[in-house]
Amino acid sequence: MSQGPRSGLYAVSSALLAMSRHLEVRDVLKTIVASARELLDAQYAALGVPDDHGGFAQFVVDGVSDAQWKAIGPLPRQHGILAAMLHEARPERLADVRKDPRFEGWPAAHPDMSDFLGLPIRDGDEVIGALFLANKNRTKENQQDCSAPDGRCGFTEDDQELLTILAQHAAIALTNARLYERSRELTIAEERSRLAHELHDAVSQKLFSLRLTAQAAAALVDRDPARAKGELHQVAMLAAEATEELRAAVIELRPAALDEDGLVATLRTQIQVLDRAHSARVTFAGHGVRALPAAQEEAVLRVAQEALHNALRHSGAGRVDVTLEKRGTGTVLRVSDDGSGFDPTAIRAAGRHLGLVSMRDRSSGVGGTLSVESAPGKGTTIEMEVPGG
Repeated sequence: MSQGPRSGLYAVSSALLAMSRHLEVRDVLKTIVASARELLDAQYAALGVPDDHGGFAQFVVDGVSDAQWKAIGPLPRQHGILAAMLHEARPERLADVRKDPRFEGWPAAHPDMSDFLGLPIRDGDEVIGALFLANKNRTKENQQDCSAPDGRCGFTEDDQELLTILAQHAAIALTNARLYERSRELTIAEERSRLAHELHDAVSQKLFSLRLTAQAAAALVDRDPARAKGELHQVAMLAAEATEELRAAVIELRPAALDEDGLVATLRTQIQVLDRAHSARVTFAGHGVRALPAAQEEAVLRVAQEALHNALRHSGAGRVDVTLEKRGTGTVLRVSDDGSGFDPTAIRAAGRHLGLVSMRDRSSGVGGTLSVESAPGKGTTIEMEVPGG
């Protein structure tokens, strides 16, 4: 096989292990492309996942800057060499892709490409992607058999064999990631259904009480204004509770834009909303945290929401502080309040968990840990630590 900068069994093993570490489809695609480009020492690499309309549902590149990618424009269609790999399901190894009769002009901002190696990624009989490399970096000085006019050696049969092995494992990693995401979607659907039932029950009860109290106030307004005034105070209180129930449900039911904004920005935005909506002072600070895998970011966000809900609804806190920071090899979420606190042992014995079971499940589900410190009159601190970041 070709001797690139990270050649041999170690390089192949490293690439395969890297693919197996990720569960999100987008993360898997990026890892496949980066691994292929490094393993075969190419200038450019890309992977396209086709949609059902002649285009690509996802298209990931490596070796192209953000500015170049933006200038290139919309995602490509399934034509030319890409179509051959997808529809004819065969490898394509070309000394100069520009001279191939199937070559179609690329956008003006597209990088110049010559030698080309591409092949389909297959799951059984289904083609689930097209992986290709362009412009092998090695030149005449370090390889004897170089026939290309610009001095490039081009991709070899050994390169094609190596990329075939990588593509076979890429198919497994991509299929697993898709199954994982579908499983998550089902879990989210079940969670939404549960929340919808809870929302219906809680708000329906509040609105029913609100209507009865308003009717009582209307009946009393002429003959007993003092009692009517008391009933109207009750109406205001019930309306505030119903609003709070709706606000809490909306935060859970509407998925946070983690993909677009990231965990830190999403937490900061939600906490600013809570600070405005509640009498308690709610603050947030983030220190040195990089992006986490999507499943971990979602778990951290959900634990933060649950801890904030408990602090603002049950503790009577005047202040709630949220921090997200790097600690050693992990990332730590900390939610502290100065509220009434509780005895964790007594809470468990009474069967009241304040969402602690759910928070622990979310933490352990992404390889993290959760700790709770609280005592009557001493406030509460909840810490969640996950690896990475």
